[in-house]
Amino acid sequence: MAATRTVVIGIDDSDHSEYAFDSSLLTDPNIISEMLRDTEEQICELVDKYALKMKEKHLNGHIKQLSGKPGEAIIEGAIEENATLLMIGTRGRGKVRRTFLGSVSDYCLHHAPCPVLICRHRTANIKKDK
Repeated sequence: MAATRTVVIGIDDSDHSEYAFDSSLLTDPNIISEMLRDTEEQICELVDKYALKMKEKHLNGHIKQLSGKPGEAIIEGAIEENATLLMIGTRGRGKVRRTFLGSVSDYCLHHAPCPVLICRHRTANIKKDK
């Protein structure tokens, strides 16, 4: 028996919602498989990129790939690795977006088992919420 899927579609009266509802992406297993392959390739490229950076900087360690909600997965990794410091970047969202959407760095700051260093790129283009 084939596994069933439950799909949740958020809708409003916009064209984007209608497109999401009408999309054949939800019913074509070939498209879903291709999307999953693409995602897996992107993850492999990211892992390879940081493995090379570690090697170039002569850093000992390993890369751990976890899945789930980003903040929870990062905290899980920090706990499993018995981290003494957690370093994480921030996108610099404004207060309103952070309040409604949440923030991975904010979640980590409040749930980490160790001190947290949050880094923001100095050239980040930060849009202020109004």
